[in-house]
Amino acid sequence: MVKYYQEMIILKRQKYSVKLTDDERKELEKIKRSKTAKDLTKKHAKALLLLDENSDKKLTPEQTANKVNLHRENIYALRKQFVLEGMERALHRKKRETPPIPAKVTGDVEAHIIAVACSEVPEGRQHWTLQMIADKIVLDGVVDSISDETVLRTLKKRNISLT
Repeated sequence: MVKYYQEMIILKRQKYSVKLTDDERKELEKIKRSKTAKDLTKKHAKALLLLDENSDKKLTPEQTANKVNLHRENIYALRKQFVLEGMERALHRKKRETPPIPAKVTGDVEAHIIAVACSEVPEGRQHWTLQMIADKIVLDGVVDSISDETVLRTLKKRNISLT
């Protein structure tokens, strides 16, 4: 039973083979020698060159992993990604579409901050403070919480001074 699973894993890993064109090979060589490319991009370029089926120097994924100092599972994933999604996607990480934490200051919140900053100062005060604006925004129910630093960044972005 164990042998069966080992064979299945081997078959699964051999499914994708890297076959580079001359143009792709030249581009990968250029990236590998680049001074400005990120280290991981260089490692991926080097790995793809070593995995190339059309090359005389083709290595196994395990040998490639040792040579470029990556885990062998990363090599399998890189090879699969190259075959399915292309060289550009295999070399560079995907840009995140949404931030991990949604922005607290949306257009409505920003408009409310500016409106409070430009409104009449509370009685007994000469001007608004950042903390007073933050407290007023929370009291008005616009957001659950907001820091004075966030208020500062919002006002600074719009070149609004409290003095």
